[in-house]
Amino acid sequence: MSGPGWGRAARVVFAKEIVDALRDRRTLLVVLLSSVLLGPLVLVALSGLVASLEARAEQREVWLAGADRAPTLVNFLQRQTYRVQEAPADHEAALRAGRFADPVVRIPADFEARLAAGEVPVLVVVGDSGNRRSEAASGRVQRLLQGFARERAALALALRGVAPELVEPLRIEEHDLASSAVRGAQFTAMLPFFVLMAVLYGALNAALDSTAGERERGSLEPLLMNPAPRSALVAGKWGAVACVGMLIAVLSCFSFIPAQWLLRSDTLAALFQYGPREVLLFLVVLLPFAAAIAAMLMAVAIRCRTHKEAQANTTVVVLTVSLLPLVSIFNLGAEAPWQRWVPALAQNLLMTRVLRGEDIGVAQWLVPFGVCVLLTVAALAFVARVLRHVAVR
Repeated sequence: MSGPGWGRAARVVFAKEIVDALRDRRTLLVVLLSSVLLGPLVLVALSGLVASLEARAEQREVWLAGADRAPTLVNFLQRQTYRVQEAPADHEAALRAGRFADPVVRIPADFEARLAAGEVPVLVVVGDSGNRRSEAASGRVQRLLQGFARERAALALALRGVAPELVEPLRIEEHDLASSAVRGAQFTAMLPFFVLMAVLYGALNAALDSTAGERERGSLEPLLMNPAPRSALVAGKWGAVACVGMLIAVLSCFSFIPAQWLLRSDTLAALFQYGPREVLLFLVVLLPFAAAIAAMLMAVAIRCRTHKEAQANTTVVVLTVSLLPLVSIFNLGAEAPWQRWVPALAQNLLMTRVLRGEDIGVAQWLVPFGVCVLLTVAALAFVARVLRHVAVR
């Protein structure tokens, strides 16, 4: 009796694995939480952080310890439309504990006297680098004090008949070449990482269940007794796992569109431009990666006899994929050519380029795509070889 055709066998196995994956509540839960909720929740949380920083900046408050000792400084701050507040007596302990969010300017008792005598009084800006809200406002307070110092210097020179331009021979103007999309990508640089993790963890359960899970349940042996080619069985299983990963990729990419409606920060909403074009480019990058990661997870899990053992072994793949995108975060220089050849890292870089508003050329996409294809073919060949020689117990 001749066995079923290769294509028909692959379709039958594919249909079976898809039904099993949809029946698996764990997989469905991962799909919903990782692809639909995780990325938008991160985006909304980020917008909340930016909105809180904007709200604190709009309050325009400066906290002084000993404001009555420096009426000149208070007058300058009020002319800059800032409200002067007296800092609490325990501001140092409050800053360490995180109960207080603003840096405090500590004014010495002889501030006005030394200022009038032409001496240089010392102002201490008390902050806590471990307190992120205090650290964010510290630069603003220091710039205000520097503005006060420049004004006092200009007045002193004018009283002596000296033009202030003589001690300031040039003016510096800053010209930022970054577009609004590039500035927005600085806030949303972690979003590609969460998309990659959603695809990875979404395909993980399906890959483990279709390989080590079937070996543990004893359902793989009857399947291998069929006269169908091993490559057809592997293709069907891989197709189902890859489809789960691709489904999560599609849901993850589209979930950021409605998430923009929940942004609390007007600045982030203006900078984060994400629409159908970005969705399409994300999918062009992610779909080959989803196919490759599905094959790699199957290749690791097929050698394991239990689901628990497979989870332990695939930890290496999960950690590697999790750590590789961090290379782009710690790299302060330009993108290196070798980074295009590293899976996960290359996809993270390409998606970051999309968020920055840059076009992805065919040459830039072709190298990561080719690497994913090679990994997929090599991993599936390994799975077929193991199934051909393994002794199922």
